[in-house]
Amino acid sequence: MISNYPHQFFSKSLTFNYVSLYKSLHTAIMHDIKYLIFKEEIFKEKNLVDVNHSGQMNLLEQEIYKLFISQCKNIKELEWSTSQPLLSFPRALTCFSQLHSLNIDLYYVNSDNLYEVAQICIYLNKLKIYNYSKKVPGLSSLIDAQRNLKSISFDTQRDLSSVSSYIKDEELSKVLAKKGSTITKLYLYCSDIIITFSFLTSLINLKDLSINVEDNYVANEELRKYLVNSNFPDLQYLEINFHLSCFKELAMLIKKTKGNILRVFIYTFNKTAENSGMLLETISNHCPKIEYIGTYLRPKDLIYVESLLMNCRNLISLSLDNLNETDNIGDELLDILTKYSPKSLTHISISGHWKYSIVAFKKFLESYRERKSLELCITVDDLDNHHVTNEHINIFKEYYDEGIVVNSELLGIMFSY
Repeated sequence: MISNYPHQFFSKSLTFNYVSLYKSLHTAIMHDIKYLIFKEEIFKEKNLVDVNHSGQMNLLEQEIYKLFISQCKNIKELEWSTSQPLLSFPRALTCFSQLHSLNIDLYYVNSDNLYEVAQICIYLNKLKIYNYSKKVPGLSSLIDAQRNLKSISFDTQRDLSSVSSYIKDEELSKVLAKKGSTITKLYLYCSDIIITFSFLTSLINLKDLSINVEDNYVANEELRKYLVNSNFPDLQYLEINFHLSCFKELAMLIKKTKGNILRVFIYTFNKTAENSGMLLETISNHCPKIEYIGTYLRPKDLIYVESLLMNCRNLISLSLDNLNETDNIGDELLDILTKYSPKSLTHISISGHWKYSIVAFKKFLESYRERKSLELCITVDDLDNHHVTNEHINIFKEYYDEGIVVNSELLGIMFSY
């Protein structure tokens, strides 16, 4: 009988209290234990959803959480993605009072739960919020209670039950602004629900910024507005995914840094975006330590690629995408990469409509003979345009077989050791 399994499992005495050694409490632990105990039943059951939500599984999960919470002192990391009332279990105050990292799934955790957490946990360094789809007052209270919050992440989702799917949580933005002197890392994924970007201007010590804004005109315009007015002098990592032209604003932001940026990745679905060259020029002039770059290239921007390679001598990875322009600059680009690439540059990704002559292609690959370990990815937007021919592929394979290029892709053909 399935009902006997939890009792049999927890009735066994242990020679040592292994549970007390745990410093992290993640959902994966619960899944692993439940699978271990109910493995045969899960394989036999046709409908896994019914099994996973059965009373037996829920009871087992509850007992596991009770065991960990009663035995563990000072858990450092908690992933709360369960409807179990964790804070009501015995010794919860002792267990969670020293939390440093907290992941919360708002699909399971409500505002009242967060108010309770705010009374217990005030030393969080890292906070991740998933399924943020409506205003949650308890969340603002939790953030406001923290004394040294350094990293915060939001994954916002559309609230399908709401008449209006666009929400501005002004109170949350105000609370985040109050933590501007401590927050050094921000990740924000925005769909139709959006946190007001006004707090960005308060994050004066930000080092790591990642924002993904979906196809929402109002959100994109607001992001552009506050990026221009923000100042992140210590910024090291920048990743922005947007739908409007934002290159100019990002260039202005980079100019105000101290020159310690190591990584810049920009993504856009707007193939008519302007000022891609301005961003390349700014990176070239203000990011001497940069190691990873992913951005876009227009034919008139080639001059900035040359200066970029000459000035950024620590560059390891370079990814350049075409902004839907048909001018053929393939050979010129390969020539620049051949002449000016720093020895550290071993990962190159190029995509677009560009053509590459056999001579330029082979000359570029030959330039890596001394360095080897080149990871090269060349793709084209139209597989029928024959810009990459069988002759290109055969030459590529020769250099791959010699070990000059590794883990690479040419026109969708993977080459990997």
